[in-house]
Amino acid sequence: MTAPSLAPSPGRARTRRSSARALLGRPEVGALVAALAVMLFFSVATSDFLSLPGAGVWTESASTFGIMAVAVALLMIGGEFDLSAGVMTGFTALVVGICTTRWGIDIWIAALLALGLALAVGAANGLVVMKTGLPSFIITLGTFFILAGLDLAVTKLITGQVAIQGMTAVPGYDSIRAVFGSSARIGGGTFYVSVLWWLAVTAAATWVLLRTRMGNRIFAVGGQAASARQVGVPVVRTKVALFMTTSAAAWLVGMISLFRTSTVQANTGVGQEFIYIICAVVGGCLMTGGYGSAIGAALGALIYGMVFQGITFAQWDTNWLRAVLGAMLLFAVVLNHYVRRTAGDQS
Repeated sequence: MTAPSLAPSPGRARTRRSSARALLGRPEVGALVAALAVMLFFSVATSDFLSLPGAGVWTESASTFGIMAVAVALLMIGGEFDLSAGVMTGFTALVVGICTTRWGIDIWIAALLALGLALAVGAANGLVVMKTGLPSFIITLGTFFILAGLDLAVTKLITGQVAIQGMTAVPGYDSIRAVFGSSARIGGGTFYVSVLWWLAVTAAATWVLLRTRMGNRIFAVGGQAASARQVGVPVVRTKVALFMTTSAAAWLVGMISLFRTSTVQANTGVGQEFIYIICAVVGGCLMTGGYGSAIGAALGALIYGMVFQGITFAQWDTNWLRAVLGAMLLFAVVLNHYVRRTAGDQS
């Protein structure tokens, strides 16, 4: 009898190559590995990082960035950017604060009014971008300055200061705080409801991207908008909806911030738009659009939250954080480019 050959068959080799190619094709794989590495590093470097009190701190920090990073990732997959996303969080919180503390409007109505304004700004961003053909980077940068100026000037004009306080005395505050700002003690750690919102937003965005026609449209308009238009994809409507989604997420984060702390500053959210983009890119989104993952963006925000709080736990100089963010962005861009090129070469 002839001994069986121990060499792998061509069929099995092709299967392994196909599996490796499929794994490389998942945009969140790199972020997952990085998240595990960061968690392991800080669990060794500090004694409290993986404790329940420690986990409560860095999950809370990551949650609001995660909500925005997921929405920004959807927009980036669709081929656009929104540099007004950060300042929008403060804008919506200030609208609620002024309406309730100065004008006596019901707190729930004020929150809905803020949502309506956010959606209107998002729709305006999308329409201007699509109708003019100008880069969304420039259009939303203009929106950023408009909202930042309104936040400072209007708040100071109405209140005489650049912050809203006294929210706890507003009727209905406790009821709305239970939805957006409540927390629970678990094993000595404090965990906020924002973490549940983060998980819900990530799950919903993942379902939309992978299981719905809208998800197919998002990938199509980000990858090849002209080709998508030729096959009947409503490019304008899809991209406007993505800008509105980003604004809605900013409203949610604004409500979480307001009702968790009961106060809001006029400069709240300024500068954070770049962190959202970094989280999305670390999570696998390409700057050129057409590729990315909601789960990857959520993992990118988790990495940011762990790094931010891990530096604090380790008692290092927090000024290193920006250097780390820059390094994360550069590494993620290079890695994403390499992985996409490798996956393409293997196909």
